[in-house]
Amino acid sequence: MNLSFRVVTTVLLLALAVIPTSLYFMGHAFWLDVATRLVILAIAAASLNFILGYGGLVSFGHAAYLGLGAYAVGIPVFHSVYGGLDFWGLATESGWVHLAVGLVVCAVFAVITGAISLRTKGVYFIMITMAFSQMLYYALVSIKTYGGDDGLTILSRSELPGVSLDDPLQLYALCFVSLLAVLALLRMLVNSRFGQVLQGARGNPQRVTMLGFDIFRYQLTAYVIAAVIAGYAGFLLANFTAYISPEMMDWTRSGELMFMVILGGVAVMVGPVLGAAAFILIEELLSHFTVYWQLPFGLMLMLVVLYSKGGLAQWLRLQPSAGRQGKP
Repeated sequence: MNLSFRVVTTVLLLALAVIPTSLYFMGHAFWLDVATRLVILAIAAASLNFILGYGGLVSFGHAAYLGLGAYAVGIPVFHSVYGGLDFWGLATESGWVHLAVGLVVCAVFAVITGAISLRTKGVYFIMITMAFSQMLYYALVSIKTYGGDDGLTILSRSELPGVSLDDPLQLYALCFVSLLAVLALLRMLVNSRFGQVLQGARGNPQRVTMLGFDIFRYQLTAYVIAAVIAGYAGFLLANFTAYISPEMMDWTRSGELMFMVILGGVAVMVGPVLGAAAFILIEELLSHFTVYWQLPFGLMLMLVVLYSKGGLAQWLRLQPSAGRQGKP
């Protein structure tokens, strides 16, 4: 890890820890909400960066797991408040139950869809992951019990011991600590033997296979890990917005996560955080000037892709320039 990486990472994380809370105590609660959304999406983008940047798996359906984690909060609370099906005792407001259900559902769905998707390569992998995500999207749109395409308001947030998710500061603290834990976990995985095999399979799968490694098993494991982390981000997002809708798992949301990874820097551990910060802040600033903020933002993203393929990480010298990088 070079010095500039340490400095930028430290400054970025300190800024996320200090600035939003300071603004909140100064009476600007809006910016704490912006920071909470930023941190949650940074967790989801970091999980995508793990398989995209280090595994070479371009998933265009990653938001499906964000939505599954969110619905794992909303559906039990809905039945807890209004009665009806109790899901074998799972109709509850317990955060542990919500979290367990969300992570298990994400893992199972990732194992099934990943085992199918990883039989394909390149653009076919992109399209099949998007297809699975859209299947979930349209399935939830058709279920009117949970609001259909209108979504569902969560009347009670998850209950966790020692933490009140109704308190914006405590919710932000949980999200920020979760981001630190996720980055530490992913860094450990990337630097482990597992991560080295995953990166080797991205660059030269034939050689890795000849060395005796089962690439499919490694990629599927990475895919499931990324899905579970994204599901956890969905759990946090549902408690932040107190609202869920199928839009959370639409392909456009997957595209936003991919934009964050590309904007921040692919295969850079802190890249998704940089990308999420740039994405959210630019969105907020541009939306004050025009309702068509997507147009100038899209042009900015095009310039980044054309002239700085390493994203913000390259500008901050956190990675070599695109011309000097190895084979992606």
